[in-house]
Amino acid sequence: MTARRHSPAAERNGPPILAALQHLLPSTGVMLEIASGTGQHAAFFSAGLPGWQWQPSDFEPAALPSISAWCNGLARVRPPITLDVLAADWPGVPAQVDAIYCANMIHIAPWPCTAGLMQGAARHLAPGGSLITYGPYLLDDEPTAPSNLAFDADLRARNAAWGIRRFQDVADQAAAVGLSLRERRDMPANNKLLVWARAG
Repeated sequence: MTARRHSPAAERNGPPILAALQHLLPSTGVMLEIASGTGQHAAFFSAGLPGWQWQPSDFEPAALPSISAWCNGLARVRPPITLDVLAADWPGVPAQVDAIYCANMIHIAPWPCTAGLMQGAARHLAPGGSLITYGPYLLDDEPTAPSNLAFDADLRARNAAWGIRRFQDVADQAAAVGLSLRERRDMPANNKLLVWARAG
């Protein structure tokens, strides 16, 4: 029995996210992935970004065997680590990374985790580095797709602390630690890819 877990959503959204990362990122660097989940993105993206070292992580220790199974033998992917974004210190994370990638965590975690993500990014991003977040958001300048409204209701029914977040609330958490939005990209299935960097 393989330790690999499989996420159909990760398989579907991998190619468009990779295409965006290839356009946005420099040719080399060190990437911290937060909430790596199954490990599919770490394996797929590291193959498509040959100049990047990848550090996968997840809050759930039970996720680490799947990440390891997907990334087994990939020289540029480091062993996965357990990471709690709410912690004041992130053990095992390099002092500085060139980018941080976090997909589908902000809405499937309690709201304080968004502040923790931003605070950790401010601590660990190298000068010129970027925090890249992916997922659905509620935007004041766009109508919310019916599928996202239904998804938000489903999330809140499963856990009252979850839910699709309002973009401006996320931006306020970023601004509080000196990060501002550099780019906002439309992605398939009514998702957004947001790039946050040092203000100014």
